[in-house]
Amino acid sequence: MRPEDLDEVLAIEQASFAMPWSRGAFLYEMQQNRVARCWVGREDGRVVGYLCLWEVADELHITNIAVHPAFRRRGMARTLLGGVLDDARQRRLRLVVLEVRPSNAEARKLYDAFGFRVVGRRRGYYYDTGEDALVMEARLDRPSGAAASAGNPQKA
Repeated sequence: MRPEDLDEVLAIEQASFAMPWSRGAFLYEMQQNRVARCWVGREDGRVVGYLCLWEVADELHITNIAVHPAFRRRGMARTLLGGVLDDARQRRLRLVVLEVRPSNAEARKLYDAFGFRVVGRRRGYYYDTGEDALVMEARLDRPSGAAASAGNPQKA
């Protein structure tokens, strides 16, 4: 992700989340947060999805993933997540963690396909609705049958 991608990223963010990140939040992640990494997925040169994470020691924490509503269910989230997890495995990272709303069935289905499992709950995590967050993790230091069968996604 580059600063010039932010108009498209912010449009996706605002269409996807009730409490969207600001331009400043994305700029901070890209330019000042030394543990943050952000990627975009493009289709015909247009940003249609993105993924942000923090990498600390041998762990990843996915902070944000979204796909433009007009491009959902075409494999972009799978491509972004699969690429990040493949890279993390090659670099011998151990664990990836994320939070997800229990009501977000589509995201949970994607995470399940990559071998994530629920390991906890953060009560009242989402302050816009008070909804809990499910804490999900996937071990990267052992093969995941679901992730392996997810195919070989194209590069974003």
